[in-house]
Amino acid sequence: VIGKTGIFDWIGEAFLRATGGSGRRFLLLIVALVAPVCAVLPNATAVILVAPVIVGVCLALKVDFVGPLIITAIVSNAAGMLTLVGDPATFLVGSAIGLSFIDYLRMVSLGGLLAVLAVVPLLPLLLPKIWATRVTLPDERPQIAIEQPAFLALSLLVLLTMVILFLVGEYLPTRIVPPQVAIIVAALALLVVYGVRVEPVGAVIRDVDWKTLVFLGAIFTLVRAFIKTELLQGLSIQIYQWFGADLLPVAFLSLAGIGILSSLLANIPVVAAALVMITGYLVAAQAVPEIALAPGFVSWPNATLPVFVAMMFGGTLGGNATLIGASANVVAVGICASRGRHVSFVQFLRIGLPIAAVQLSIGALYVWVLASILG
Repeated sequence: VIGKTGIFDWIGEAFLRATGGSGRRFLLLIVALVAPVCAVLPNATAVILVAPVIVGVCLALKVDFVGPLIITAIVSNAAGMLTLVGDPATFLVGSAIGLSFIDYLRMVSLGGLLAVLAVVPLLPLLLPKIWATRVTLPDERPQIAIEQPAFLALSLLVLLTMVILFLVGEYLPTRIVPPQVAIIVAALALLVVYGVRVEPVGAVIRDVDWKTLVFLGAIFTLVRAFIKTELLQGLSIQIYQWFGADLLPVAFLSLAGIGILSSLLANIPVVAAALVMITGYLVAAQAVPEIALAPGFVSWPNATLPVFVAMMFGGTLGGNATLIGASANVVAVGICASRGRHVSFVQFLRIGLPIAAVQLSIGALYVWVLASILG
């Protein structure tokens, strides 16, 4: 709905001017633009919003837009680790262990920032032609006007309210946790749309991705049914037999295993199943009491937290390797196809795999340091 105000056309023009005709500056600005957006918005949604900006700048710079769109998707996935709500994997794991928004910022966000910054030194290696591009832009560019500025201001106020509630909601007299924040903000957004009458509320509701919501509900139902088979419990015992009560190797195994699986499968069911398996292992290792298997347990010892952080790294960054590894990747490839450019699996892999490998390596180092600090 915000797109109807022309804000993204305005951002696109400002973005092009900021590049100064430099391909190097363009690639760096992609990271700077996408990361903060994806810290608070779903990755796929953010890619849909910024893709027209990226493609428009590529056309102005006379460079291929496939590589920059792939980088956009990869940065959006990594930026999901900046906040608790930035990615389904971080939210799923964080909610399971009772991690607050502020606690997440203190414990995990630095790792997410490092994962985002890891993309920067790889850009000249993976996209050398664009990095070396230099064109002269016309001195006079068309002026883009923002329509319905009052509606845009109200919409931005709603987003600001969301961020504030994420930060302080759990400290209010009536505690507001992140899922409740999402509901409150959605209600406020619909109220703004209805009040300003920029678009019928029914049309907004029709634009909701109901298929994805039903899919996620079905996936969680499937995971619960899978738990009933006790196969995951058997894997928990097997991990305990391999590693005993040594949690750091289990953290590395979680990061690598979930990272690989998340590059081939949707990360949500992978992380949901891994949560059950790892919790079972921690019970078998006597790191937590058996009550930890029940929903709502939040008294996790500090020594167990790096294992869960490793799961976040694997689930969020592993999908960067392949075009099917994350919804943002699929969206980016679909946008390329809609503009006449087919992106092959190998073409995406050439860019995604090196970045994912570096990011997961940084994640492993971060988990090791975190484990050393938490003891």
